[in-house]
Amino acid sequence: MPHYDLCVIGSGSGNSLLDERFSSMKVALVDKGINGAFGGTCLNVGCIPTKMFVRPADLATAHAEAARVDVALAPGKPDWPAIRDRIFGRIDAISNSGKDWRIENEHITLLEGEARFTGEKTLGVAGGKLTADRFVIAAGSRPRPFDVEIPEGVTVHTSDTVMRLEKLPRSMVIVGGGFIAAEFAHVFSAYGTRVTIINRSGTLLRREDEDVARRFTRLMSRRVAVRLNQKLASFEPDEDGQILVVTTDASGIEYEYAAEVVLNATGRIPNGDTMNLAAAGVEMDDGGLIVVDEFQRTTADGIFALGDVSSPAQLKHVANHEMRIVQHNLLHPDDLIPANHDAIPHAVFSQPQIAAVGATEQELRESGRRYVKAVQDYGSVAYGWAMEDRESFCKLLADPETGQLLGAHILGEQAPVLIQPLIQAMSFGLGVREMARGQYWIHPALAEVVENALLSLAVPGYEREANAVDE
Repeated sequence: MPHYDLCVIGSGSGNSLLDERFSSMKVALVDKGINGAFGGTCLNVGCIPTKMFVRPADLATAHAEAARVDVALAPGKPDWPAIRDRIFGRIDAISNSGKDWRIENEHITLLEGEARFTGEKTLGVAGGKLTADRFVIAAGSRPRPFDVEIPEGVTVHTSDTVMRLEKLPRSMVIVGGGFIAAEFAHVFSAYGTRVTIINRSGTLLRREDEDVARRFTRLMSRRVAVRLNQKLASFEPDEDGQILVVTTDASGIEYEYAAEVVLNATGRIPNGDTMNLAAAGVEMDDGGLIVVDEFQRTTADGIFALGDVSSPAQLKHVANHEMRIVQHNLLHPDDLIPANHDAIPHAVFSQPQIAAVGATEQELRESGRRYVKAVQDYGSVAYGWAMEDRESFCKLLADPETGQLLGAHILGEQAPVLIQPLIQAMSFGLGVREMARGQYWIHPALAEVVENALLSLAVPGYEREANAVDE
């Protein structure tokens, strides 16, 4: 049974952990692979390829934006095989070269296969066992399975497989209403597929701020068929070679939708339940996440965890942050540093785009915390006029006593870029007044919508400024 100084499970952010500072250690890198690919979710089936599909979708629908400013453009005609092959021609090459690089590292042994603990600091993989002084569990997540039976002859795709379809489907049913559903609804509808979204709740993106969720649901409903408050009941093969999706509403009424392709976009679940963690003394919570402390240590001595397998925020930038924390703590066991999970932002690259950080209004209301809010429309600033944008907005929530931002939510073009200074303000404790008046805001850039939203918040300092002007 080989013994290692360190064993890392997962080839996503866990693989990034192993830089030159670990070259003096004997390391095992264990990787199950995603569809046989090395490199983790983000590279192979997540952030990177999905956004590479979103960009052509944005261009394909540019004619709709152009029409608002009196420019006639023809609808785009995406070439599905060419787009797919261009994307995965690059992705697969990176994945393969990353795997080859690890194989060439003399101090690292790459073991391919599913990892399951068999005892304290003992791991079974690839038909054998290994032990290690320390472990890092970075095993990621997988698509959440449906809770209804999938009959023989019916294929249901997930985000792990749908991007490699041989041909563009004429019709698609997407089950789910989160960010995966929102992004793929944009992509496939822009490419010419007739899309229907089935969602069990009353809005799409229900975890977003309520104003954002309602606006996004209305806008997406203009492009695709959105069916809300319906629960998946069953699948049936159709006589025409399609798949019949059967749903029910709260009254028990059944609905049927036929499509060439069905996409399960109901979310992802952590992979900890596949690893027999109890044998190693590693605890999971009721949601299936590995329990970690502020230093990313699990309940078992010498075992750390990071990323989707232990974090409720299934985001690559969170996994990368936690990777850097674990990296430091492995190298400096006598000088541990904690992870910072404050002001975690996220974005949805659909159409329109969405970006958010901090609390939603409904969360603040339910917690009883006092807050003030401001909603600034894109169309209220000069660049918004130029865009003829009547739907997009920036919404800010702040503490009325301290002037600190509590949440920021943007729906519209450039949302993931526009929100960055608000993330910085929340991260470094910059007050609303200081942020608005302590710097120049380029005129007439779209960022003025953020400036004006800040100026609209009723927080300490603005009243005194207004009074001084009146005098």
